[in-house]
Amino acid sequence: MRVFVTGATGFIGSAVVRSLVHAGHEVTGLVRSANAAASLEALEARACRGTIEDLHVLRRAAAAADGVIHTAFFHALSHASLGIRLRIMCGGLPTNIVERFTTAAVGAERHAIETFGGALEARKGSLIIAFPTMAMAPGRLALETDAADPGAVGGLRAQSEKAALDLVRTGVSATVVRLPPLVHDETRLGLVTRLIKIARRKRISAYPGDGNNRWAAVHRLDASMLFRSALESGEAGALYHAVAEESIPFRDIAEAIGRHLDVRVVPLSHEDAVRHFGWLAPFVSADNPVSSQATRERLGWEPRHPPLMNDLAAALHNAPR
Repeated sequence: MRVFVTGATGFIGSAVVRSLVHAGHEVTGLVRSANAAASLEALEARACRGTIEDLHVLRRAAAAADGVIHTAFFHALSHASLGIRLRIMCGGLPTNIVERFTTAAVGAERHAIETFGGALEARKGSLIIAFPTMAMAPGRLALETDAADPGAVGGLRAQSEKAALDLVRTGVSATVVRLPPLVHDETRLGLVTRLIKIARRKRISAYPGDGNNRWAAVHRLDASMLFRSALESGEAGALYHAVAEESIPFRDIAEAIGRHLDVRVVPLSHEDAVRHFGWLAPFVSADNPVSSQATRERLGWEPRHPPLMNDLAAALHNAPR
């Protein structure tokens, strides 16, 4: 199968590319630089230069593919074009810059998804998009049958999921792979990587309130296998959860960081958590347990790589002091 992958040299996307190439698929990946192109070609995939804002590039690449796996997203201001960066920086009060950034990122993603749909619908091609579980309703175990919650901490992304699922009516076999905040391996740990940086700098590892709010996790290689399974065997309109560990108390994560860094572990009030974690505070406080039982049953997907705490210990052991 000919597959076009966005975010092809990213943490998740590169693992997806490796899995697809290993399975014999013909892969083309979207890259922003010559160095990224060389990295992708080393994986025996083709490189396509551009960004998710280059809709003509996306349309041409999708039109030449049997399926598209979309993992790209603006995770940093530098990922956006100059025009979008200026609108984000100059579009209002500094206190609202995170919201403006997220709104711009979601807008770019939605346009990309709609472009893929237009290119794929004539051939009834496949589209798989990555989506954050932090856009699910907090405080209860999220199931594959649950819709995204626009009011959740990551709820602005609900627009992206809807845009993808709307394409099913046009004949596109669109599916969604929902990813937890802790996609990890022994080098990177999702949002925990940011928590470690904060703990190193402030010399404490903190958690909000009683620390009983829960996060889910998955190894990136297990996640990449689910993307491939969704492409090869997924059902149009299906929602799949790439979750190996459905419910890790945030306090356990903070204590593990504190133990490995030999720093104090302390609870924080809401106000102190906002000051300590900055823009990350709403995510840190989110209760986001996620089930993947239906995903496992429907696709036969079974995570087999190390759990979060193993990789956290390995990452901190190997990190420079």
